[in-house]
Amino acid sequence: MERRHFLRLTTAAAAGLGLPALSGLANAADLPATIRLDYATYSPPSLVLKKFGWLEEDLKSSGTNVKWVQSQGSNRALEFLNSDSIDFGSTAGLAALLARANGNPIKAVYVYSRPEWTALAVNKDSPIATVKELKGKKIAATKGTDPYLFLLRTLHENGLSKSDVEIVHLQHPDGRVALEQNRVDAWAGLDPHLAASELEAGSRLIYRNVNFNTYGFLNVSDNFAARYPEQVKRVLRAYERARLWIINNPAETAKLIAEEAHLSLPVAQLQLKRNDFSHPRIGKEHSDALRAAAPILLEEDLVKPGTDLNKTIQALIDPGFSQSIVASF
Repeated sequence: MERRHFLRLTTAAAAGLGLPALSGLANAADLPATIRLDYATYSPPSLVLKKFGWLEEDLKSSGTNVKWVQSQGSNRALEFLNSDSIDFGSTAGLAALLARANGNPIKAVYVYSRPEWTALAVNKDSPIATVKELKGKKIAATKGTDPYLFLLRTLHENGLSKSDVEIVHLQHPDGRVALEQNRVDAWAGLDPHLAASELEAGSRLIYRNVNFNTYGFLNVSDNFAARYPEQVKRVLRAYERARLWIINNPAETAKLIAEEAHLSLPVAQLQLKRNDFSHPRIGKEHSDALRAAAPILLEEDLVKPGTDLNKTIQALIDPGFSQSIVASF
């Protein structure tokens, strides 16, 4: 039986028998037996943390273990959070909002990067040069992720809707393969797969818009945040250590990411170049960005009609944890 459940039952049983609660048990019950986090190639700090084991080192004295689970995209991270398979998950900001609006009980507590990680790409031999030329074409994208939502916003920006194209739902690595094999006409790609396709297969970016790339959010389940607020802060302290290490060691970071994500060094370098790690505090800036992006969720019927997205944004973004942690570094 998991330790946290055992201790809760033991404490309840003692109370039922009229026995005094043991302070040692009460204190132990305040700690999770294991903290489960995702790691992802689109989140360099998660790769740094997993590599160096800094969180394991910090939690060792408390007897808490760390479990790492790989996410291939925001959709997978959100599925893991919703199914209670992980406690912390790395996603794009708009994807987190979509999930929260559809009932996934998560809080965004930290910004692991400000990326330009998605764009619309075509095969190196494609005659397509503009978004409007995609009408009637096949486009690969991963539903529920930033590239998918980037695609929808891009289509709207250019007078098209998703009914004007055929969206082929593929995970990010499979989207790259489909593009390079000419099985789709375009791909809403995600780094590092997008960077790899550019450098290794000559794929061309026909549309970029950094403002359509939402922030990289570190999310935690509502339940974990409510039960273990101090452990949330310890995780964020580890992320802060990783973020500062990345800023101070860019060459070493690129080498580490290339190794961990099985990428060539030039691909890892291009991915890092498209990330800004300087603003980890989550707050008004991110709420404003989500409000600007939120209409696409209603326009494309991705949430229930009448959903109050402003209220959802308030429930999603919790600045309290990161404000205090970042200020301490």
